[in-house]
Amino acid sequence: VYMDKRFLMILAAIVVVFGGLIALNKSNQASTTDSKPTNHVAGKLDSKVTFVEYGDFQCNACKSYSEVFGEVKKKYEGTVKFQFRHMPLSQIHPNAFAAARAAEAAGKQNKFWEMHDLLYSQQDPTAQSGWVASQSVLTDYFVNFAKQVGLDVEKFKKDYASSEVNNSINADIKEFEKTGQQKATPAFFINGKSVSLDKLIDKNNNASADAFSKVIDDELAKVN
Repeated sequence: VYMDKRFLMILAAIVVVFGGLIALNKSNQASTTDSKPTNHVAGKLDSKVTFVEYGDFQCNACKSYSEVFGEVKKKYEGTVKFQFRHMPLSQIHPNAFAAARAAEAAGKQNKFWEMHDLLYSQQDPTAQSGWVASQSVLTDYFVNFAKQVGLDVEKFKKDYASSEVNNSINADIKEFEKTGQQKATPAFFINGKSVSLDKLIDKNNNASADAFSKVIDDELAKVN
């Protein structure tokens, strides 16, 4: 009888832990109906041309495009509205959702773009260490990043763990799903129209500032 009770207690504990792990895993994926998509914008906010990127901070291609896109944003900061939204591909990039949380939490202190840039600059998919390779202490990396960009660390930690941040990221994903496009990153849209990546590369298949500029110039000519 003693062994039976002990076995049942152990079994109950396993069920509780396993259930908690499932809930934690699903918390990132749960969609919400009342949360609005994020609104991280730069450039000319009242422009007739809006260029939107859906990105994943663990995506190496996103990093490559981000470096070029940064040049383009500077070039057109006086004429075009630029926007970033989250689309972490968690099935292939296990730390991407957590990185999106870090960026959102930084955004609560008006430092979204600083964290955005830092996450990409510190992304090294071939390294054996760093936030991309981490399997446990991710928050340590992100807290360090928060310090680097001058955030209130305690507020950052609270926002990072909040359901509000989680829901905002899921709202971005849901917004992308409305486009009907295949989930892949990076994904770009200009005034609501999908821009295929083959229009944004050079002859060597690398992201090209000139190619970005042509797409933007064509759209500016249409609206003006």
